Amino acid sequence: MDVKCLIVDDDITIAENTAEYFNIFDISTAFVTSYDDAVRFLEENETSLVLLDINLGERSGFELCKKIRREFDMPILFISARKSDDDILTALNIGGDDYISKPFTMSILLAKVKAVLQRYEKAVSMAKAAENTPVQADNTSVRSEAAIYIAENIFLDTSTHKLVKNGEETELKVREYNMLLYILKNRGRVVTKDELLKCAWEDEFIGEGTLPVHARRIRMKLEDDPDDPKILKTIWGVGYIIE
Repeated sequence: MDVKCLIVDDDITIAENTAEYFNIFDISTAFVTSYDDAVRFLEENETSLVLLDINLGERSGFELCKKIRREFDMPILFISARKSDDDILTALNIGGDDYISKPFTMSILLAKVKAVLQRYEKAVSMAKAAENTPVQADNTSVRSEAAIYIAENIFLDTSTHKLVKNGEETELKVREYNMLLYILKNRGRVVTKDELLKCAWEDEFIGEGTLPVHARRIRMKLEDDPDDPKILKTIWGVGYIIE
C-alpha cells in the first residue's frame, strides 16, 4: 500500500481523526499507534511523510526517528504536547524537519503537510531526472553548468542537489539544499530569517527557531570547523550571509 502520510501516535482518537480528515482532502493517510507497528508499516509499505508523536508508550518517538533516518529520507514532522526547548531541539537535531505542538488546528496542520509533501515530491522528481542526466567527468566531479562555486574546491551541484567538497559528494536534505541555494543566489548580502522562511522554504507556518538547526547541519557538511564558520556566517538577530 502506498500512502502520502503515516501518523504515528499512541492516542488513537487523535491519530484516527487526523487520518480521516487528511483522507477527506485527498492526502492518502494511514495511522499506527506504536513503535513496532510503525516499523512494520514502513517495511511493508511506501509513504512520503511521517507525523510522529514523542510519547509512544514504552518506546520513544525520538528513538523511532533515529531508526527512520538510518533507513529512509522522507520528511518527519513531530507532533507533541511537550513544548520544552530541549524536546524541540532534540527532535530537530536527530532528523526531524519540523515540530508542531498539540493542540493543533487541523486546517493548519493539513496546509503544512501539503506544503512539505509538495516540496518533497518535487525534490524526488528532480533527483530522478538528474539520475538520467549524463555527467561529464572533470576535476571537480561537477558539470560546469550545474556547479555553483562556494569556496575553493567547494561547489553546490544543482543537478544532483549535492555538496561537492574536495571532490567528495555529500547529500543535502531538501531544506538544507533550498536554504544554501537561496543564500548563494543572494551572496554578498544578509538574507533575513523571514526571507528564508518565505522564499527559500515557502512555508509561512514554520517557526524561525528551526533555521539555526538547519544552518548547523549545513555547516557540518560545508565548513572545516563548524564551530568557527568561515563561509556561512550568522548575523545575530537578523539572518545569514555568504560573502
